[in-house]
This record gives sequence, structure tokens and C-alpha cells, in this order.
Amino acid sequence: MDFYLTALLQGLCFSALALGIYISMKIFNIPDITTDGSYTLGGVVTGVLLTHHQSPLIILPAVIIAGGIAGALTGLIHTKLKINALLAGILVMTALYSVNLTIMGRSNLPLISVSSLFSLVSLVADPNQNTFWILSVFVVVITFLIGYLLKTDFGIAMRATGNSESMIRALGVNTDRMKITGLALANALTALSGYLIVQFQGFADISMGIGIVIVGLGSVIIAESLINWLRITSVWLSLALVLGGAVIFQLVLAFTLAIGVDANLLKIVTAAFVLLIVSLPRLSSLKAS
Repeated sequence: MDFYLTALLQGLCFSALALGIYISMKIFNIPDITTDGSYTLGGVVTGVLLTHHQSPLIILPAVIIAGGIAGALTGLIHTKLKINALLAGILVMTALYSVNLTIMGRSNLPLISVSSLFSLVSLVADPNQNTFWILSVFVVVITFLIGYLLKTDFGIAMRATGNSESMIRALGVNTDRMKITGLALANALTALSGYLIVQFQGFADISMGIGIVIVGLGSVIIAESLINWLRITSVWLSLALVLGGAVIFQLVLAFTLAIGVDANLLKIVTAAFVLLIVSLPRLSSLKAS
């Protein structure tokens, strides 16, 4: 049971990452690979500041700003230099590897004897339950803020930029600014995920972000499949399903390990699972025809 509880907690940690991928991929239709670097950046900034005995509450805005800057940089390269969004993300992600290594000063940073958010805030006596409630509060607050933003005029303009850029530009909206803001927001959320996971796992690692985009993408694809199947149009329900997708994704991986699959094959299983989810709608349509 503890095995699945850990997967649930990891899923909650990755919820912010899933929301970030949802904003970049589904709202703006931008395949943002900056995720790999900004996730690590959030973890590295958290780890270094924790070792310097800074409060997790002070570290939180620093992480959000760092991730936002990384995303905004990708947005600027894409919009102002007219470079393909995928290439812009790869360039920033590559640069962030050196930035992260410079900030951390080494490839791995253990945080075994360092106080974290989960040890400083005590809501209940049981450590796992305490972590669960703290993460739940985080997830609810983040979801509420993002949901509220997407319902405002600014949020509607963001969504319209992804749906029909030429139309919204004709209405006088600066689409370049919308894209830069959207990517900054998406990567700030991704960095926040790194902030949570580093404190949960107790270490920061330079390679922790490798392939992490597939985790967020898998979560969003699960959510999108449910949204299409249930024909959901509500922003709030869509965001809730994205959070659910993040948890389901981790529980599936936990189940894979529980049935005895070699941990070395986990990345292959992850890729195969995401491929299966992506293929299901097409397979269903082929079967129907």
C-alpha cells in the first residue's frame, strides 16, 4: 500500500508540471522542450537554497521567477527571432544544463539532513499523510489560480491565441506577448514541480529532468482522452482531469513495478504507455470504420 501512496504523492508533485504542459501544448499548441531544463532548474534552485538554510516559503517565489525567466526566454527566441518553437525550447533546455550545473556546483546534491516544506509544516502526525495534505493544498491553490486566470479576459485571449492566432491578432491582441507570457507561466509551473519533487525525494540531480516532458505529456494525454470521451467543455473540469491524469500516470508506473517489471525498463514502459494512450482514439476510429 505504501508503494501506491508514494506514487500518489509523486503524482501530486507532478501536477504542476502537467498543468504547465497543458498550457504550452494544448492552449498554445507549442511543443515546449524547455520543460526538461526548467524542471531541473526548479529543483536545483530549491536544493541549493535549502542547503543555505533558506525557508521553503522564501524559495518558492525564487523558483517561480527562475522558471518563468526560462520560459520567457524560449518565448522571446520563438517570437522575436522567428525560430521554430521546438528548436527554441531545445536551445534553452541545452543552455539550462550548464546553468543548473553551475548553480549546483556538482551533479548531485543530497538533502538528507536539511529541513524541507514537509518537515517544517506539520498538519498531521503521520509523515506520509502530512505530505499528502500539504501537496493537496498546493495543488488546489495552483489549480484555482490557473482556472481563474483562464476565465479572465486575459486568459480568454491566451486561449484564443492558441485556437486562432490570425483572428485574435486582427482584434488587436499582441500574440507575441501572449506566447511569451504563456510559456513563462508554463515553465514557472514546471519549476514548481521540481521544487516539490526535490523536497519530497530528498535530493537534487542534474539529470532529474531528462525525459520529464513525457511524464507531463502522458498526464495531459490521459486527461485529453477523458475530456473528449466525456465531451467536457468546462475549464475547471479540464484542469481537474489534468491533475487526475498526473496521478493516474504515476499509479500505472507503480503498478508496472509492483508486478515485477525490471526498473531498468521503466522508461520503455513509460514510452509504450504514452504511445498506447495516443493511439487509442485512432485505433477506435479504425475499428469503427
